[in-house]
Amino acid sequence: MIKKLAPILLVFVVYSASFAQNFAASSISNKLTNKAHAVIRDSKVVVDMQSTDNVLFSNYKAVTVLTKNGDKYGQLALFYDKNTVIKSAKGEIYDEFGKLISRFSLSNFKEESAVSDFSLFEDSRVKYYIPQVNSYPYTIVYQYEIRNKQNLIIPDWRPLPGFDISVEKSSYQFTYNPGDEIRVLERNFKGLRDETPVGKRNGKQWIAENLQAIKYEAYAANPETYFPSVKIAPKNFSYYSFKGSYTNWNDLGKISYDYLLKDGRELPVTTINFIKNLVKDEASDKAKAKKIYEYFQQKTRYISVQIGIGGFKPMSAVEVDRLGYGDCKALVNYMQSLLAAVGIESYYCVVDGGEDKTDLIQDFASMEQGNHIILCVPLKGENIWLECTSQDAPFGYLGSFTDDRWVLACTKEGGKLMKTPKYETSKSTQIRSAELLLADNGTINGTMKTEFSGSQFDNHFFLTKKAPLEREKQLKYLYDINNIEFIAVELEANTDLQRFTEKLTFEAAAYASVNNDRITFSPNLFNIKRNISTVRNRSLAFEIKRGYTDDDQISFNFGKQILPVILPKTMQLDSKFGSYFAELKLADGKLNYRRKLVLNDGLYPAQDYEAFENFIAEVGNYDRLRIALPIKK
Repeated sequence: MIKKLAPILLVFVVYSASFAQNFAASSISNKLTNKAHAVIRDSKVVVDMQSTDNVLFSNYKAVTVLTKNGDKYGQLALFYDKNTVIKSAKGEIYDEFGKLISRFSLSNFKEESAVSDFSLFEDSRVKYYIPQVNSYPYTIVYQYEIRNKQNLIIPDWRPLPGFDISVEKSSYQFTYNPGDEIRVLERNFKGLRDETPVGKRNGKQWIAENLQAIKYEAYAANPETYFPSVKIAPKNFSYYSFKGSYTNWNDLGKISYDYLLKDGRELPVTTINFIKNLVKDEASDKAKAKKIYEYFQQKTRYISVQIGIGGFKPMSAVEVDRLGYGDCKALVNYMQSLLAAVGIESYYCVVDGGEDKTDLIQDFASMEQGNHIILCVPLKGENIWLECTSQDAPFGYLGSFTDDRWVLACTKEGGKLMKTPKYETSKSTQIRSAELLLADNGTINGTMKTEFSGSQFDNHFFLTKKAPLEREKQLKYLYDINNIEFIAVELEANTDLQRFTEKLTFEAAAYASVNNDRITFSPNLFNIKRNISTVRNRSLAFEIKRGYTDDDQISFNFGKQILPVILPKTMQLDSKFGSYFAELKLADGKLNYRRKLVLNDGLYPAQDYEAFENFIAEVGNYDRLRIALPIKK
């Protein structure tokens, strides 16, 4: 429940003498040091939006680092470019007793380009400070001020910045002019808030106190669903020379289409004629789009471009056509242009990419929510989704980076939210069959075929890009069988069926143990479920992000001295998390092993984790089953 503060004067207190505060580590309450590697003693963030092109960010933060694992919370990185100016930065470091050790200023910061490894060129740079302290605990205090010449992106306030850190006190103040309109979204916030004018200007303030550290727990759900935050989005904005206003996704999509995308889709006449000729024999728009996509994949490669408004505005299609490369925005824009050349409509879509399925917030539009661009081709009866940064992804396939989440489609009519495909448990399959020979001396050899589809398509697909020696090394890691050697490897991706097939011929010496009159081995060579982490007194809900189905069928032939004598055995488990079935039986002198595991995706309460852990442990126990067969004397 949000509490109302008594009216207070919203001002930013500049700590010119930080040592006035008691930074002794012993003064931190036990409940805040519990489970914590660091404690925020005090944090004050003040954002003063003087105009759309003049926003001041003032920051004060004191952090006590308790252990080496908390060092990351004692570091500071300040990014800047032509649109962002670092006005000042300084700080102090205190020992565990709160005694001042040293002071530092901006001149002590290191500086380098903020260019990513895969970037072509960027104008962003970073100044950073890493304290050189080896004795714990210690406290570091920062003060810095940044001026931004834009207000399109107002950074979120996150009083709890991550796992394993607690907070004594943190505050956020936003000041703006009476004529300005802003929208505010609070998520998981249970602290204090206040709205009191600052002179003749409007002010809002949020205060959080005594936030205990959240320990990361295995299978934790998306942190966005339980970490507190405040988002602010002004109606009227400025970004470089680009100005506009929006209050919803429709407005924002329309702005993106009209001002960022529309003028960059022209193509050379020669390219238009080439594309038309390329698809002239294709009967349907889907077939045409597929052929164009495959041509596009062969012609282009991904490389990041971040120059000024290039952070949002793509390179022109003409440039990509000439150069053959671009970032996600440019490549999507280019693919759109190729499709448009033959009259096929498509949507430029903003998505928040990552293994966590992070949706764009449906009732709160803001520019910073997305971090990637994909393409949607709306055809009669279905939407085709394209990942334009991949040179080998199947037509219509989105991997786990962008699956199953709300995205913004930018169209000439305006923006609209759409949902990317979810790969259902029953269609995210790994289907394996193997025909093996177990020799009298314990060596095993044979052939195996595995087909991957749905969310599991990517499981081994990366092997297609590896050189033979590296590929064999990776296969030995994936299958983890002692003495295994691969005699033949065949990999094939069926882009029409979105299926990846792996065919292996292999041998593994001494796979089975031979002892006197018995030979002992595990019939499950390839797919043993490992136990998951134990979490005692779990506090967080847990999530199985993607469900899947594994189905293994393995037939064993035997050497002449091995007697295939065994009683049939069936193992079965059923739970809310999924099901497991395994069976051993003899037929015509062969031992047939069948294993099927179905794991259901879903969000589950914390109290169910022990049952989930037990289910996985039982699966693992059955997977490790060993059998012994007699050997002729």
